[in-house]
Amino acid sequence: MSSAFTTSEHPVVRGRALATLALTALGVVYGDIGTSPLYALKECFGARHGVPPTPENVLGVLSLIIWSLTFVISFKYLICVMKADNRGEGGILALLALVRPSSEPKGMRLLLVGVGLVGAALLYGDGVITPAISVLGAVEGLQVASNFFHGGVVTIIATVILVLLFLIQQWGTHGVGRLFGPVMVVWFLCIAALGVRGIMLDPSVLRAVNPWHAVDFFIRDGVQGFLILGAVVLVLTGGEALYADMGHFGRRPIRLAWFWVVFPALVLNYFGQGALLLHRTDAASNPFYKLVPEQLLYPMIVIATLAAVVASQALISGAFSLTRQAVQLGYAPRVTIRHTSEREVGQIFIPEVNWALMIACIWLVLNFKRTDNLAAAYGIAVTGTMMITTVLYAYVARARWHWAWWRVIGLGGAFFVVDLAFFGANLIKVEDGGWFPLVIALGVYTLMSTWKRGRRILSEIMEEDSLPIDLFLHDVARRIPVRVPGTAVFLTSHTRGAPPVLLHHVKHNKVLHQTVILMSVKTEEIPTVRERDRAEVADLGQGFYTVTAHYGFMEIPDVPAVLRALTAKGLEAKPMDTTYYLGRETLITSRTQRRARPVASDRRMPLWRRRLFTLMARNAQTATAFFGLPPNRVVEMGAQIQF
Repeated sequence: MSSAFTTSEHPVVRGRALATLALTALGVVYGDIGTSPLYALKECFGARHGVPPTPENVLGVLSLIIWSLTFVISFKYLICVMKADNRGEGGILALLALVRPSSEPKGMRLLLVGVGLVGAALLYGDGVITPAISVLGAVEGLQVASNFFHGGVVTIIATVILVLLFLIQQWGTHGVGRLFGPVMVVWFLCIAALGVRGIMLDPSVLRAVNPWHAVDFFIRDGVQGFLILGAVVLVLTGGEALYADMGHFGRRPIRLAWFWVVFPALVLNYFGQGALLLHRTDAASNPFYKLVPEQLLYPMIVIATLAAVVASQALISGAFSLTRQAVQLGYAPRVTIRHTSEREVGQIFIPEVNWALMIACIWLVLNFKRTDNLAAAYGIAVTGTMMITTVLYAYVARARWHWAWWRVIGLGGAFFVVDLAFFGANLIKVEDGGWFPLVIALGVYTLMSTWKRGRRILSEIMEEDSLPIDLFLHDVARRIPVRVPGTAVFLTSHTRGAPPVLLHHVKHNKVLHQTVILMSVKTEEIPTVRERDRAEVADLGQGFYTVTAHYGFMEIPDVPAVLRALTAKGLEAKPMDTTYYLGRETLITSRTQRRARPVASDRRMPLWRRRLFTLMARNAQTATAFFGLPPNRVVEMGAQIQF
């Protein structure tokens, strides 16, 4: 990748601007991890793990929770991993683009890409479970308030809230989004106040800050102490969101919100729930809501539900952003991307993803019914993603930052051991529901890897069917076809040859426009590209030009905008005199694949994957809509290709 394609990180902000960004980050970044107190400690002392709420166990589990938050979130993500940004952007796919696996040997390249895709796939599993468990956990407070709200009623209420949440996505969240920050401020203040109230019941709970209680818990309980990590990991959900949302706010606001608001509030609330358990062991059924004064129970349920909606919104928006990155990086077919805000570029709506998430979330709520059942499904996706982030981070530290091996192994090894411990403790959940995010991840990984490999094979086939551009121009000079006024734009994946659609056009129509542009849209391994680096133009002579448009993986291509900008480079294409020519390929799959030329790469692909790729290609968004082309200026020419 050329060094010309660089973008600056977030500018340094201070004072009121920093406080505003930190407040907004509370609503977008910390919704998931902020609502974990609703169900995390409840799961630790639930029947599934069989750990009684004795004073020793309460202090041991609390110590595990506090030090897990400190090591994994505060140290690993906030201090270390967030340094591995791709021009200010974070997240699995941004990190995968940062490692630049194309410069590695083929074996290492396939391994890095495979690991990155698995991590991205696991994030979708996390995105499905988070709205379901957050909303269900908030609404379960009604069971504490009244016997009327039995399990069936709670399930129905949670389902209705989720349906409404997904329905409003199509109108955008820029209006209600302004309330997310204040809602989460109220939420964190409330849980902090509840924590202080609980600590006053038994201040001895503060002894859990001593890590020895966690060590003693492992020594006393052995295997059971290890398996409790499968519940403790629930306090870490949302760690990846801190990293993935870095591009929206920058490091400083996210760190400020964590260390000054979120972390203290979470610690106080977990201490408060622990103190309540020391005071009343029967509160283990729902320590969060048992901590709430009876007269404030219904208002707290409303606040918790709003916080759960904010947490769900963050994961839904994250799924939209992740899908857009996957499309731009070539791991997913074109999808319908709608902007829901005129001012916020990052606010988008993808119908295909939205409705798939809605169906999956509703299915989860209706089938699992309770948070303790859903908690069994949680954890696998979270811990799997944590491990993959550690692997990619270690690679970046060695390959890009040139750290010494001892430093990479020391820090990366410490991260990986902790991640592996959490992942191992969650493996026993597979039978009880942990299979669900694994199935989601397997499905997403299969789709993404199939699309990436299928597009590469199809691109090679199209390149074989094209004619070297110098031979084509020589033929044009010899035959001198009729030239008509106007500009013709032929979209092609490569500009080294005359694309088949151009050859068919000349063959059947026997004319050429005065100006012919062969345009290729290339996605760079950076989030955004500067406008002055947007397009490269080459004059081939005889009215032919090649144009390469560069976009970052956080941007959506706009071909007409690129053409308008070409005027400054001496190439004018008037909108009403421009015609866009696209090829519509009909893929024909058979048991025998088209043979590759000796110089081409291996094209072996199972029949079922070729059929899957064909199905995805048929249902992809049209190039006309995706590239922002005016429909009345587009001509499509079809061709059948044996795939």
